[in-house]
Amino acid sequence: MSTSPVNIACLGGGHGLFQTLLAARQCDPANISAIVTVADDGGSSGRLRRELDIIPPGDLRMALAALSRNDDNGTLWAKTLQHRFGGTGALAGHAVGNLMIAGLAEVLGDMQAALDKVAELTDSYGRVLPMVNRPLSIEAEVAGLDDDPRIIRSVRGQVAVATTPGQVRRVHLKPNDPQANPRALQAINESDIITIGPGSWFSSVLPHMLVPQIVDAISRSKALRVLVLNLSVEPGETSGFSVERHLHVLAQHAPKLQVDRVVIDRNLDLAGGERSHVQRASKQLGAEVVFADVCMVTDDGLELNRHDPAKLASVLDSMYSEWVAAQATQGTAAQ
Repeated sequence: MSTSPVNIACLGGGHGLFQTLLAARQCDPANISAIVTVADDGGSSGRLRRELDIIPPGDLRMALAALSRNDDNGTLWAKTLQHRFGGTGALAGHAVGNLMIAGLAEVLGDMQAALDKVAELTDSYGRVLPMVNRPLSIEAEVAGLDDDPRIIRSVRGQVAVATTPGQVRRVHLKPNDPQANPRALQAINESDIITIGPGSWFSSVLPHMLVPQIVDAISRSKALRVLVLNLSVEPGETSGFSVERHLHVLAQHAPKLQVDRVVIDRNLDLAGGERSHVQRASKQLGAEVVFADVCMVTDDGLELNRHDPAKLASVLDSMYSEWVAAQATQGTAAQ
C-alpha cells in the first residue's frame, strides 16, 4: 500500500464491521472511519434507546473496541467496553461501553462528542460515526409467516427482522429517507477505500443502502469501493440465499449503488455455474469479483464463520495497490 496516509471508510455494524475494522487497522498507514448502523433495538442497546431516547450505542461500542490501540492500555479499554454486567439487578446484561457512551452523551450534550471522548481514552486507530444522527427502525416485508407462503406480512424492529422464521423480501427504514450524518458523508468523500459489509444483510448492511445521500456519496466516489460478502447465510434473515441472491437483493434496495470489487471467500462451495452467475450479478453493481481466502481458520484447521482480519487486510492492500497503479496508468495515457 502507498506510504502516504490512506483514508478507509468502513460501513456496517455488529460483528461483521468489527472484523473489517480489525483488518483496516492492518492496512497501515491508515485513517479509519467506522460508519455504523443505528437501528438496534435489542438487549442493552434497546433498553438504553427506549429509556434515554438516544442512538443505540451497541454497534458504536463494538466499533470503538475494534479500533482500540493494540497496547496494554488500549487492550484494557477494549475489554472494559465489551464487558457485560452479570447478576439479576438493573445493570444485568448492560455493556460497560454502552453505559459510558450514554453517560458521556448526557454530560457532553452530544453523541459524537461522547464517541470521540471514548476514542481518546482508547487511543483509537480511527473515528466512529453514526450513519444517521438519530435512532432508526427497520421494517421488513416477510413471507412464510403463514401457511400460505404468498402472504407478505410486516415485521418491525431489528431483532424481530434478524430472528424472523419467515423469509425477508425487503426492508425499509422508519422514518423513510433519513438525512445522513454530515460527518459520515465527509468521511466517504475523503476516503481512498470504502468497504461495505460483511454483516447481517438486512439489518447491518442494507440499512446504509437505504440512506440516499450515502448511496450517492459512494457511487460518486473515486475511491476503491469494496463489497465484502458474508461467509454463510444467516438463519432467518437470509436462509436459503445463494451468493448471487445477496447481490440481487442489494441491487434491488440500492439500484444506484456502484462499487468496484466484490470480495468472496474462495472456499465457498459454489455449485455448478454459480461463479458465472455471481460475476454477472456483480456487473449490475459495476464490480469485478475477487475470489480470495478470507475465512478465519483455527490452528487445528476448523473454519470459523468470521473473516480473518490479516487475510482481509492483505486482500485490501493488494486490490488498492493494483487500483493505484491502474489509476496512474490511466492518468498517463490521458496526458
